[in-house]
This record gives sequence, structure tokens and C-alpha cells, in this order.
Amino acid sequence: MTKQERIELEAAAFRSLVSHLRSRKDVQNIDLMTLAGFCRNCLAKWYKASAEDMDIALTLDEAREAVYGMPYSEWKAKYQKDASPEQQAAFDQAQKQGKA
Repeated sequence: MTKQERIELEAAAFRSLVSHLRSRKDVQNIDLMTLAGFCRNCLAKWYKASAEDMDIALTLDEAREAVYGMPYSEWKAKYQKDASPEQQAAFDQAQKQGKA
């Protein structure tokens, strides 16, 4: 595999992940953090950091919009729910174990 092929495969995988997360609005970020140790916001921060590494001007809001498919404030208003006591307890436990 060439370097360019690897880059293209990685980009395609990233687009698939973002598409999947956009289609699963029912999955809350706290659940992602608890189970996988990252969430949509983490992905947006990594996206922004990569832009900075490449000297590409990109704000965190722009990075979030690239991940969420809409302004973050709009996504929060439409889809984000307050964490249930069970979700918060699971998240807290994952943090204690170093998984979140």
C-alpha cells in the first residue's frame, strides 16, 4: 500500500465514522465516553488539532460542525439530553478505572 492509498483509506474510514455518529443521534456523548473513552467532541478536538498541525485555520466550532453536521448549539438543543443518574454513575466509574 502506498502512502497516498493509506491516507485515502484513513480519510474514508473517518468519513464513515462521522456518518455513523451523525446517524446515531440517540447515542449520547456520555455513553460514548463511558464505553469507548471518546465522544463526538473528542473527535472534533482531534480534527482541529490535526488542522493546526497542518497550519490550516479551523475553529473548534467549525470542527464540531464537521463532526456533528450542524452547529454544536443546534445539535445540543435538538438531541442532547441530561445524563441520567445511571449514565453519570457509569461514566464516573469508567473515569476511576481510566477508561473515560
